[in-house]
Amino acid sequence: MSVVLIGLPASGKTTIGEALAARLGVDFADTDQVVEARTGRLVREIFAESGEAAFRALEEAAARDVLGRAGVVSLGGGAIMNPAIRELVCGHSVVWLDVSVTTLTRRAGMTGLRPLLLGDVRERLTALAGERTPVYAAAAGCRVDAEQPVDAVVGAILDYLGGVRVIPVAGERPYNVRIGRGIADRIAESLAGVTTTAIIHPPVLAPAAARLRDAVPGATLIEVADGEPAKTVDQLGTVWRALAGAGLTRSDAVVGLGGGTTTDLAGFAAATYLRGIRFVNVPTTVLAMADAAVGGKTGINLPEGKNLAGAFWEPAATWCDLALLDGLPADQVRSGVAEIVKAGFIADPAILDIEPGALLDTGGAGFADALGRAIAVKAGVVAADLREEAVGSVGRAALNYGHTLGHAIEQVEGYTWAHGYAVSVGMVYAAEVAARLGLIGPDLVDRHRTLLGALGLPVTYAGAPWDEVRSAMARDKKARGTTLRLVLLDGVGSVRVVPGVDEAVLRASYDAIGG
Repeated sequence: MSVVLIGLPASGKTTIGEALAARLGVDFADTDQVVEARTGRLVREIFAESGEAAFRALEEAAARDVLGRAGVVSLGGGAIMNPAIRELVCGHSVVWLDVSVTTLTRRAGMTGLRPLLLGDVRERLTALAGERTPVYAAAAGCRVDAEQPVDAVVGAILDYLGGVRVIPVAGERPYNVRIGRGIADRIAESLAGVTTTAIIHPPVLAPAAARLRDAVPGATLIEVADGEPAKTVDQLGTVWRALAGAGLTRSDAVVGLGGGTTTDLAGFAAATYLRGIRFVNVPTTVLAMADAAVGGKTGINLPEGKNLAGAFWEPAATWCDLALLDGLPADQVRSGVAEIVKAGFIADPAILDIEPGALLDTGGAGFADALGRAIAVKAGVVAADLREEAVGSVGRAALNYGHTLGHAIEQVEGYTWAHGYAVSVGMVYAAEVAARLGLIGPDLVDRHRTLLGALGLPVTYAGAPWDEVRSAMARDKKARGTTLRLVLLDGVGSVRVVPGVDEAVLRASYDAIGG
């Protein structure tokens, strides 16, 4: 079986292919080079003298010859558009090297060496991207952000080949989320140039932190409170002083090892210490993997509300080691799965079709697939709207589906409710509101209750009077002035932000969930 690289012209297929083959210790073949060697003519000469159809026939013959013989094969940018070649690559590991048109234009320039890019290079690349991207996406088993350095791209491909899923998160400071089993001890790959590493962890993870200490440069361990008590001004000050005491400089790094509260605190400390140092996430709960450790949001709670102080600070990497979930209490698994299901309702309905038992089995393929899908949903959203500044679109607010009531429940219950449990009720509440506004039908409301209930998550709440809950909802971060803004569905996979919902609708929906 070969590793087959596909992508637009100038995406680096040859350079990366040669480097990958060297790492794997296998032969490399470039179909364009094979065609040129067989004909004694350059590709551009074949196009000019014989036409594209003649070249495509030669390209197909070259692909038939090298696939399965060479360990790594680079296909020409248009090769995968040939149905015969798409059939040939079935059963091989196909990797799509994805690069933006802006970068491709800079790489390709105006050299005239690429026959399909003659004329306005950007215009031609834009047209090719529109035509080919859907085919690349359908043919590839793995998409890799190939704007990274060659070594990073090769590393991502090797992860894919080794069963580690790599999800690139674009944005101001691009990074990768890796999902696999037994990968936490590889985090040193994200700490190049670091002299001192501060590992922030709760007491229960002291043994895991001690093991991780041997895998990172100059490790110092900083223990913080477990759960929401970690996200306080006092704990943040303790961490700041510990970082200073350990002598961390701007070239050093913080590692957040733990659940979402730990990674939120560690990330905020990294964002603010010396005005920002490197940060790596190693989440240890389903909730942290699916939500808190991806997206660049960091923060702490104030007595007045949850996550009211914080910063947007993207990690250098996030390592989701599924082995760290072994033995996780069932209620914590359910809490995290609520966030995975949320991603299904707002963007990826395939998650909703996975059998509930499979979603709860952290050692199974169904769970790994659902987790990867949920992370990919969040990665796509935050890449487009890191700082929640989208104008004219829902943007990052989509990720807050179910959170307006969910955060209110957490607050009025003194944070004794698990986050995912509160969000589960919040999603049912949002569905009730949407149904009363005519955005969705009762069948979708019932689907919320049925699926979440089958996962053992709560779908009703009657713990506090409406006035108290409504007051807490008013402090939601999506509110603007005195106007409450709710994230609602208008269908599975489709969300909108609705401001100023009638108070009678809000109250009636609360009554419908048992309030």
